[in-house]
Amino acid sequence: QVQLVESGGGLVQPGGSLRLSCAVSGSIFRINGMGWYRQAPGKQRDLVAAIGSGGSTNYADSVKGRFTISRDNAKNAVYLQMNSLKPEDTAVYYCNRVPVSLAWSWGQGTQVTVSS
Repeated sequence: QVQLVESGGGLVQPGGSLRLSCAVSGSIFRINGMGWYRQAPGKQRDLVAAIGSGGSTNYADSVKGRFTISRDNAKNAVYLQMNSLKPEDTAVYYCNRVPVSLAWSWGQGTQVTVSS
């Protein structure tokens, strides 16, 4: 049973930065593509950034140039550096496998609130 534990969220002013972390249990981590998803109130959960097992990355247009996804296979961890945050980035952020059709059970997520 793979477990996902997200952390690093919080309240930040517009233009600020946060770094999210995701700890993944299980030795199969290194062979999987991973992504960060987010879900705002009343909206569906969307993929915002993905990283392949070899390190290739992809981003949603809404976060391109502001967010950076990375991974540390030795630590079974995925990170999301978020810069120039906007109020519309407010959401609960989750990590999981990509594509979403292969997702493991979801973790609790971490709340990111961008507000002055």
